[in-house]
Amino acid sequence: MKKYKKVYIEITNACNLRCDFCPETKRTAQFMSEDDFQNIASQVKPFADYIYLHVKGEPLLHPNLGRILDISFDNALKVNITTNGTLIDKAADVLLAKPAVRQINFSLHSFDGNENNLFKDTYIDRILSFTNRAIAESGIIISLRLWNLEEALLTEDQRKRNADILNRIEDNFKLSYQIRGNLSQDKALKISDRVYLNQDYEFKWPDLQQAEDTAPGTCYGLRQQIAILVDGTVIPCCLDGEGVINLGSIHQESLAKILQGARAERIRQGFSRQYVVEELCRKCGFRKRFTK
Repeated sequence: MKKYKKVYIEITNACNLRCDFCPETKRTAQFMSEDDFQNIASQVKPFADYIYLHVKGEPLLHPNLGRILDISFDNALKVNITTNGTLIDKAADVLLAKPAVRQINFSLHSFDGNENNLFKDTYIDRILSFTNRAIAESGIIISLRLWNLEEALLTEDQRKRNADILNRIEDNFKLSYQIRGNLSQDKALKISDRVYLNQDYEFKWPDLQQAEDTAPGTCYGLRQQIAILVDGTVIPCCLDGEGVINLGSIHQESLAKILQGARAERIRQGFSRQYVVEELCRKCGFRKRFTK
């Protein structure tokens, strides 16, 4: 069977923040049950080695996160988690104790648009404290993400916050250099053993209300990645946050059959020929990153 580099499994679409860069889902908030996750994990296992526990929502909110990680381990699935980091103190012991956890990505730009709910210094210090524990107590990889590099679009407050965050990272790791000016062309910097800073430009989630781009293009959707929403809906990629491109329900037919379906095949073949089949994909600016 074909191996995907990434399979996104949305264990919850509920979130404790309202970030400017992440539109709130119109779907009913829910948490995936252990039984449903077990079913999904067993079907995903032949297709991928790595799973990502998010599409929308905050995965650390899941009340049975520990069991989710145990089921992942039992199915030989290595887990990558992207989190806003606000719940890291509560989840720390579970994350550090579970061998399935491979990487944790902290979206530090979650502070933007949530100033009234977050105290920046406390927020960053808790994430850095966990990072220090992860280095000492586990083999977990940590990615500290700042996806708001478009300086011209940042407010003065945002620029100051970015500088403050980078300064705290520099102080925590006792760096002998300033992070600014030392990022490689791929906008990534290794700052310690298994700790990376990743900066990039903010992307906009695709929306059917946006203008359509009919230019040729390609994407990794259904070629290197797929996603499964909390209700079991299979979609081509992690940016279809509302399940517009519904390929089928994993609770009603097998994942293998869904991925061999006519709609999935049209999308896959289209991307291989630089032809964008789906309307939502034609309204997704993120695919331009893959189009030469």
